[in-house]
Amino acid sequence: MNFSNYNFTVTDRFIRYAKIDTQSDSNSPTCPSTEKQKDLLRLLVEELKQMGIKDAEMDEHGYVYATIESNTTKNVPVLCFCSHVDTAPDCTGTNVKPVIHKNFQGQDIVLPGDTSQVIKVAEHPELKDQIGNDIITTDGTTLLGADDKAGVAEIMDAAHYLMTHPEVKHGKIRILFTPDEEIGRGADKVNIKKLGADVGYTLDGGTAGTLENETFSADEVTIKIKGFSTHPGYAKNKMQHAVKIAAAIINRIPTNKAPETTEKKEPFIHPTFINGGLEQVELKLIIRAFDTPTLLKLEEELRQLVIDVLKAYNKSSYEFVVKEQYRNMGEVLAKNPNIIKHALEAITRTGLKPILDSIRGGTDGSRFSFMGLPTANIFAGEHGIHSKQEWVSTQDMQKATETIVHLVNIWEENSK
Repeated sequence: MNFSNYNFTVTDRFIRYAKIDTQSDSNSPTCPSTEKQKDLLRLLVEELKQMGIKDAEMDEHGYVYATIESNTTKNVPVLCFCSHVDTAPDCTGTNVKPVIHKNFQGQDIVLPGDTSQVIKVAEHPELKDQIGNDIITTDGTTLLGADDKAGVAEIMDAAHYLMTHPEVKHGKIRILFTPDEEIGRGADKVNIKKLGADVGYTLDGGTAGTLENETFSADEVTIKIKGFSTHPGYAKNKMQHAVKIAAAIINRIPTNKAPETTEKKEPFIHPTFINGGLEQVELKLIIRAFDTPTLLKLEEELRQLVIDVLKAYNKSSYEFVVKEQYRNMGEVLAKNPNIIKHALEAITRTGLKPILDSIRGGTDGSRFSFMGLPTANIFAGEHGIHSKQEWVSTQDMQKATETIVHLVNIWEENSK
């Protein structure tokens, strides 16, 4: 497959998409959580139709579905490529101003809208592999949204390539764009039956060449502490302060099981929210581990920790509620080896060295895999995500586009 004469559209698409505010909101009960996500979703439907993909549509929940029909007589599994349109609530995504730094030569990048924001090579060592490339950042006042508008743009450019290069043989391809992934609800309203895919790939990863075949397994724990309230002037040997009990619980979490002290495949327990007062406190934590038995063991350790703390408070009580969030997609992908094998080959065909890696987090693919659609995660080129120092390179996005095109062809080659 020759891309030397192809006029990639991925950069223009990405910049256009990045300027549209699509932040999700975890406090909103609606789907999508913010109506502004539909501004981009509607645009994607229109652009897909302009390519000749006639069935492109957005459903009532803000999910976009589209089909590139098979052009082969072979019986090829139906592939789905998915990215999410929302950006993280962690950092403002309003009035994004993308800046292209052409022919990067290894220097620290000072962002023009806020010169205190400096993307330092020492802090972003991946930049050392970008010499001569074009780096896209914001002006330093917002996040960029490469997570995951880079993935969106790459899928759209790959669709454009396939629609204009019918000589590339492939089976039926389903395209899916989701809202609300950043708040953990990206898979909530997906109609898997309607999607009708056999194999899934999300485009939502980092370094070029990376393929991620597993994620954390994840649960949320809510602990409600009920203390004993008295007037502080007459509280001796009576008051049992719920805030102090909650603080004692947090302080008892081992320091070697925190996000800030763990890496690679090490699990963690992480407090995310605390609210309340003297009489009652609600404490939320997330627990992450790469295998479910370890996850459950950590939950039981936390429960015992709470029980031990409460032994000193005879008038106080607690509730301990566990909510499943997602499970390691590697458990499903291990039963479907061709999903990984073919993706590694596709990356190799682009000229990149494939890197098989694990995600210290989750993607829509984690949920999809346990909904009957085994899904791996392909690099999108995102770096510095959820921050004002987010960046992506044009060349990495082009390689992701190439990977998709090679991948659909490889599945066709290996089918009968």
